[in-house]
Amino acid sequence: MIDNLQRAAAKIAGCSYIFSFAIVVFANYVLLNPLIVPRNAADTARNLLAHPTQFRIALTLFLTYSVGAVVLAGALYIILRPINHYLALLGALFRLVFAMSWLLSVIYSLGALRLLGNTPYLQVFEPDRLQALARVMIASTFDNYYVGLPFFGLAATVCAWLWLKSNYIPRGLSIFGVIACAWCVL
Repeated sequence: MIDNLQRAAAKIAGCSYIFSFAIVVFANYVLLNPLIVPRNAADTARNLLAHPTQFRIALTLFLTYSVGAVVLAGALYIILRPINHYLALLGALFRLVFAMSWLLSVIYSLGALRLLGNTPYLQVFEPDRLQALARVMIASTFDNYYVGLPFFGLAATVCAWLWLKSNYIPRGLSIFGVIACAWCVL
């Protein structure tokens, strides 16, 4: 039986997922990607210094995405807890690890912006070295993302398995979800 708390959590999960997805796509592809020049630290540094507000808005949206991922984790836990409490909790924890990887990406990106600023104690370094260090910091954000991605896949696989066991959604869709999510983990 589905109770009113699960219904409310389902609405929250749907809204947070769609909202978070739209935010992260916009932040990544519209705001951040035009500023990053692959294999060119100097041009990337110039772009970040020329558009610091755009860069900060992208980072703010990444933080918002992390909050959305936490809200989604909680909502999915409430929905799937009656099926298997421990697996629902495990899925929520995996999703929280993924959200933390996005938070680390924001921290590294802010560090890159600091390296490119006019902080007095950094003036002992040559500008080209600071630009290279900033580019390394930005590249490490992608490492954070790729470390977090298997946890996203694990969370999705656990949730898909619980959807299959719950009979809340059509069985064929649940089976497809388990297979697709497990493939993402690999």
